[in-house]
Amino acid sequence: MRKTRFIGLGLIVAVLSGFIGFQVHRSFQAGTDLPATDVQIKRPALNLIGQIRPEFSLPDMDGNMHKIDEWDGKVVAINFWATWCPPCREEIPEFIKIQEKFGSKGLQFIGIALQQAKDVREFATTMGINYPILVGEEDVIQVAEQYGNSFGALPYTVIIDRQRRITFIQPGPLHAADAERVITSLF
Repeated sequence: MRKTRFIGLGLIVAVLSGFIGFQVHRSFQAGTDLPATDVQIKRPALNLIGQIRPEFSLPDMDGNMHKIDEWDGKVVAINFWATWCPPCREEIPEFIKIQEKFGSKGLQFIGIALQQAKDVREFATTMGINYPILVGEEDVIQVAEQYGNSFGALPYTVIIDRQRRITFIQPGPLHAADAERVITSLF
């Protein structure tokens, strides 16, 4: 009887969490059918469109520190993710293809994993991720907040133009066609 209650409670929590996550995600979707240059996130905390991107430094999986300005002059797509996040795992193969397709034109994806390197390394190798992966926990949360992710959404993608201006923000999954549309408008 106790086990049944525990399972039932778990199902209720899962359904409520899914519903709340869906509502938050849906609230950010307003206006996403606009041209890439006109996309505006309506939440004040996320209204960073057109602003110069914040500075940060994070370690890669080998412990080497990287500053965001290493990629100045490129179109940069920053994707906050985690291996335990199913939508994150689903969009990464598309990001690998997009990086391969547009890397020579000046695109640089940067994956920022909300995990320690030891938890990410095998996944990144298995997936064949072809772009830099930066890692961390509390420091990654702080960077995500600087980039407007006050809700802690994963995945969360920010696209920055060659002049270091934030041009697009996507809380939740970013579909390949939408990513390509925004990215190609910046070349």
